[in-house]
Amino acid sequence: MKVCPFCAHGNREGVLFCEECGQVLFGGDLTATRKLARSTVQLEGKNTWGTARFSQHAVIMLQVRDNPNMVEIKPGTETTVGRYDPSSSVRPTIDMSTYGGYENGVSRMHAIIRRGEDTLTLIDLGSANGTHLNGQRLVPNQPRVLRDGDEVRFGKLVCRVFFKMIENNT
Repeated sequence: MKVCPFCAHGNREGVLFCEECGQVLFGGDLTATRKLARSTVQLEGKNTWGTARFSQHAVIMLQVRDNPNMVEIKPGTETTVGRYDPSSSVRPTIDMSTYGGYENGVSRMHAIIRRGEDTLTLIDLGSANGTHLNGQRLVPNQPRVLRDGDEVRFGKLVCRVFFKMIENNT
């Protein structure tokens, strides 16, 4: 039986991720991301009405809760979301440190936004505190379609995602 170092759940032999919290059960520095206490607040799922179509001439506008500034992201094939740690050689594309990433339980390599032909998908990378899309926790390494207006929670850091068309100057 493999005991999870984060939630102390006893897992079956051979599993790679904790069956309770989704944490990776092997390798790496397991103390790097601060484990947050489980919330007793029940989150409701939100109906999504925004478009899933993401044009080649669009950018992502990320609104971090309680922050008036929008972050503009020009997504590449894969855009990593996490927090910078000077003791690590790994660096995310989008650094959430300046938005309280550490305090809110954002892992160094928390999630990926993957660009397809005309859609975006969000993938949790087995983060310690999980990634939620419209109130539903993502299963690690399972892509979910990202839509205009979606609410994404990296640990306890809440963001709203908007798609914005950019002018084509050609």
